[in-house]
Amino acid sequence: MRQIKAVIFDMDGVIIDSEPIHSRVKMDTFAHFGIPFNEQDLAHYMGRTSGAIFRETLAKCGRQDIRSEDMAAYKHAHYLEILQGGEIAPVAGSVELIKSLYDAKIPLALATSSNVKVMDTVLDSFAIRPYFRSILSGGELPESKPNPAIYLISADRLGVEPEDCLVIEDTTNGIMAAKRAGMYCVAYRNPNSGQQDLALADEVVNSLRELDWQSKVNIVQ
Repeated sequence: MRQIKAVIFDMDGVIIDSEPIHSRVKMDTFAHFGIPFNEQDLAHYMGRTSGAIFRETLAKCGRQDIRSEDMAAYKHAHYLEILQGGEIAPVAGSVELIKSLYDAKIPLALATSSNVKVMDTVLDSFAIRPYFRSILSGGELPESKPNPAIYLISADRLGVEPEDCLVIEDTTNGIMAAKRAGMYCVAYRNPNSGQQDLALADEVVNSLRELDWQSKVNIVQ
């Protein structure tokens, strides 16, 4: 492993423990539009955009009378209501880790599949926006995870080669995106993220406080 020069964070399940709320809101959305969906299948879509799950589900059930964009808009509005109500707490150790890396002058980026409004709400609710040199939502790109573009763009914005980046992820799709980008990936085993295959990650931690980042990064003074 080359010495790491920058760290890129996923958001859902890594910075905020939002996956249970996401699952509830997605199921509410399917119910609202009268579309049957097995809740157990949500685990396969973690780390991807809501648009992806709605597009693929509509295609599978042949519903051409409903637009995936309308479903995504309904879901995002419902989720924002919950988020702004203060129901979602940060993952234990996440904010402390961000601040420690920032204090060590490690360039940081946020690369999330959540849409821009949700991303902005989280950044401002937890007062962590100033710590990131780059913030990027998958909703701003043609494809999000497992497509590696979100991570490659983040590295470019930080001015760091992909192989010099460490990514913190919690889902199969996010890990795939990081590895396809050629980055070192630490998987956080979040018990609320469902049955995720973390095998492709370079290492797995059960708590963000276990991450020994000091041995991996170049300290820039």
